[in-house]
Amino acid sequence: MTESNKPAIWFWIVSIIALLWNLMGVNAYIQQAYRTEAVMSQMTPEQIALLDARPTWVTALFAIAVFAGAIGCLLLLLRKKLATNVLILSFLTATIQQIWWFTTDGPTTMDQFSGTIMPIMIIVICLFLVWFSKKSAAKGWIS
Repeated sequence: MTESNKPAIWFWIVSIIALLWNLMGVNAYIQQAYRTEAVMSQMTPEQIALLDARPTWVTALFAIAVFAGAIGCLLLLLRKKLATNVLILSFLTATIQQIWWFTTDGPTTMDQFSGTIMPIMIIVICLFLVWFSKKSAAKGWIS
């Protein structure tokens, strides 16, 4: 008997949800980068000062992480093995960015969800996506 390389339905579900997650990250980056009224009106002066003090390299990591994440998930949906390398890039840049975040007043300046829970969730989800892409490659679902 030959094993089918057709992905399970949950592969598509996970990949679509992951793409939507990363597109929300792209939106968050654009909102912050262009300092939209929607974002700025929800922030305290202390939170704005924290973002203003963020080094350029951290902003660059944010951009790389979210765009690489979205591209990596798109590559998953296209069943391309390159997804793994792109998702590793997203994981590494997001992790460095979040480590920087935890060395600032970020966790205490923001509410508990935005300051602590979300940064940890981001790292965990990025790591999951790397694992998921490797597992998908091992099953022959992406090549």
